[in-house]
Amino acid sequence: MPVRVLFQDEGRFGRISDHRRCWAPLPARPTVGRQVVREYVHAFVALCPWRGQVASLILPAADTDCMSLFLAHTAAQFPGQFCVMVLDGAGWHGAKALRVPEHMRLLFLPPYSPELNPVEHVWEHLRENYFRNQVLPSIDRVEDVLMDGLRQLIAQPETVRSLALFSWLIPLCMT
Repeated sequence: MPVRVLFQDEGRFGRISDHRRCWAPLPARPTVGRQVVREYVHAFVALCPWRGQVASLILPAADTDCMSLFLAHTAAQFPGQFCVMVLDGAGWHGAKALRVPEHMRLLFLPPYSPELNPVEHVWEHLRENYFRNQVLPSIDRVEDVLMDGLRQLIAQPETVRSLALFSWLIPLCMT
C-alpha cells in the first residue's frame, strides 16, 4: 500500500473584514468598507505538498466531530493509500472520541510551530486573493467565496505546490 504524507490545518473565515494594501493612482485614495460581524465557518484542509493534491471541507465548527468527519472525507479522497497526516496539537486532534480511519495515522507537530505547516500558506493565499478588502453581506456569501477559492486551488496543483512545497520537505519524501 503506497504511503501519502499529508499536512492538515483548520482556518476560520468570517464576516470581520480583512483590510489589505491596495494600489490606486495618485491622488486617489481608495475607500474600503469595514464590518465586524462575529459569524464564522471553518475550512479544514489536508494537502500533499509533493503532488499539490488537496482535500477540503467547510464545516460550521472546529471540534472532534467535525475533525472525525474530515478525516473520513480525506481517507476517501486517497483510496488504497496509507495516509500519514501531520497536524498541530489542537485539543480536538488528540481527543479520545476522535475517529481516525484504519489506514491513517496522525503525526503531531511540535507545540507553537505553525511555520512548519505548509497549510498556513494556503490560508494566506485565500485571504489575500479572495477575502481582502471585502464586506460580505452574509455567512452564506463567506462560504461561497471560500468554496470558490478552495475549488480553484484544487484545480491548480502547481499553485498548491508553489505555496506548500517548502525546500526542507523536498528531500524527505517524493511519493
